[in-house]
Amino acid sequence: MSTAELLKGAAELFPDEVVTQAHVRHFDLPLGAGRFALVTLDNGFDHTKPTTFGPQSLANLDAAIDQVEQEAADGEIVGVGVTGKPFIFAVGADLKGVELLKRHEDALAIGRGGHEVFKRLAKLAVPTFAYYNGAAMGGGVEVGLHCSYRTVSAALPAFSLPEVFLGLVPGWGGCTLLPNLIGADKAVSVVIENSLNQNKQLKGAQVYELGIADALFEGADFLEQSLIWTAAVLKGEIVVDRPVIDRGEAWQQAVARGRAVADSKVHGAAPAAYRALDIIAAAENGDLQQGFDAEDQALADLIMGGELRAGIYSFNLVQKRGKRPAGAPDKNLARPVTKVGVVGAGLMASQLALLFLRRLEVPVVLTDVDKERVDKGVGYVHAEIEKLLGKGRINQDKANRLKALVTGVLDKAEGFSDADFVIEAVFEEMGVKQKVFAEVEAVAPAHAILATNTSSLSVSEMASKLKHPERVVGFHFFNPVAVLPLLEIVRGEETDDASLATAFAVAKKLKKTAVLVKDAPAFVVNRILTRFMGEIQNIIDEGTPVEVAEKAIEPLGLPMSPLVLLELVGPAIGLHVSETLHGAFPDRFTVSPNLKAVVEAGKRGFYVYDSGKPELDPEVAALLQQGDTVLTEEQVRARVLDAVAQEIGLMLDEGVVAEAQDIDLCLITGAGWPFHLGGITPYLDREGVSDRVNGKRFLTPGVASVPA
Repeated sequence: MSTAELLKGAAELFPDEVVTQAHVRHFDLPLGAGRFALVTLDNGFDHTKPTTFGPQSLANLDAAIDQVEQEAADGEIVGVGVTGKPFIFAVGADLKGVELLKRHEDALAIGRGGHEVFKRLAKLAVPTFAYYNGAAMGGGVEVGLHCSYRTVSAALPAFSLPEVFLGLVPGWGGCTLLPNLIGADKAVSVVIENSLNQNKQLKGAQVYELGIADALFEGADFLEQSLIWTAAVLKGEIVVDRPVIDRGEAWQQAVARGRAVADSKVHGAAPAAYRALDIIAAAENGDLQQGFDAEDQALADLIMGGELRAGIYSFNLVQKRGKRPAGAPDKNLARPVTKVGVVGAGLMASQLALLFLRRLEVPVVLTDVDKERVDKGVGYVHAEIEKLLGKGRINQDKANRLKALVTGVLDKAEGFSDADFVIEAVFEEMGVKQKVFAEVEAVAPAHAILATNTSSLSVSEMASKLKHPERVVGFHFFNPVAVLPLLEIVRGEETDDASLATAFAVAKKLKKTAVLVKDAPAFVVNRILTRFMGEIQNIIDEGTPVEVAEKAIEPLGLPMSPLVLLELVGPAIGLHVSETLHGAFPDRFTVSPNLKAVVEAGKRGFYVYDSGKPELDPEVAALLQQGDTVLTEEQVRARVLDAVAQEIGLMLDEGVVAEAQDIDLCLITGAGWPFHLGGITPYLDREGVSDRVNGKRFLTPGVASVPA
């Protein structure tokens, strides 16, 4: 079957493709270097809708190559360039089309189609040039790898091969061409390490330093400079020297390093990284076609697997649902926020003050019980601004302005009389929080939102003694505030639409992923994690060794083990939340006597790190009182997953969130659960746990799974 027929068949499966055109124009190069053909990839939209490659888009590029191939053969042109529309080069395969595929042979056709088109660039009778003028990802990077030469813009903000992050492999040449261009070790960094490191992006200068691009030019006149450079290359005035690739032991060491990175991140739980490493390992012999065939096969296998569907589902949750929160009121009801008050000046309160200051750039005032604490809180914010200045993230003028906007006072009336939004981050006890809100209500303007950063207490109860409970809203951040995107916005029984709309508008300005949550004990993330951790704690208390209980969870590929997470949260906070939930749901949530003993002994966690690796603290081991029921890893995992599936089912029945999708969005953005799981519900569906526990799946077939 010809490439054109292959792509025509694939295009019929994907009628809603946003089609990319490949416009060919001709001009004379500078320096009298000759006639040149430039292909511009453009889908007709501005930079907010990046250019992608679906089947019809590939067919358009194929047709453009037909034209320039003939011109090159006839001696009419001396070279061919490929570039993108303003700010965007191309961002790879169109994932909406991938989701629709139901058969292995259709998935195979997508892989082959991309290869067949891109390969033609390397076979033209004249040299080919890729000009990475803007964002380039996945297939966008790969189309350039098939060219003879590459230039990159210093203004380019994002360049990556993100496929492994989503559950795929770079399947249009990335796994094969990149190690043959820059060496296996650097390729492993780009394909595996960056991808598994929350899809880390490269900037233009890094692309050049890695040797992916042959020249780096400023953004303002990038194309003009690239064409002058192209002319010099074609005239022989510039010779591009590329390093000799070490095809010996260094190659195998690089692949071994990649496997260690994959093991540390996904623990063998997701296949994509390992498939990519197999292809990189085989690419050592320099046989490109063999590599392309392996990429096609891996791509098809992974497209028909659950992890990729879960990965795309996660991507869509974060990119789409996260930006349009389910159940949020009309944004036109939101009131302006021109000053923010923060009650408390401890670490959490200081982090919140810094975030509001940086994102809203309005006056922020902290209060606390004594001057020393207030000064310490303001001092923290000033020190963090200095760090930003030191890293070149802000200039001196901006640093001075931000510092001037943050102040600290002891008197709430002085600090909050003109505040539009006041958030408390004080001790997690109902009486303390009610007292704080009563004091704030007495001095803040009638329109001011009163927000609480509580992690588990009832927002409705907190507001119940106020004259205006309708303006109280839960605004629960996750630690570290600067890193985790989630913000659980909690609607109390009395919260009105205007207050809620204002909370969502502020969340958007803070660049947080906001999810609307019912006022239920511990909301979403802490409730699920406490049930999850509680079951592990029960299993340890009953007699299973700590290391067996911990190891049982590794196949989930979570960012850290349960007891390391407990250390991060703090055992005392973990105990407090479990006590709160035990009070609400005593039949399902227990309070571990061993955890209590660890907290009372003042221990910061279960582990010591003397050897660099976590080992059970001998003092903690001496405190543990265990029964004699020892479970296997499989039994531990089944019991923990059953408990989580039951809890999520009950939360959905209670209407804690609108849909299972919101549970997954919360776990991905608030607890760092892996993209390849889809959060948690697709995994529970895939493993049959949802059916076993609740008698039904959380998601309909075809959502985060291969369509029937």
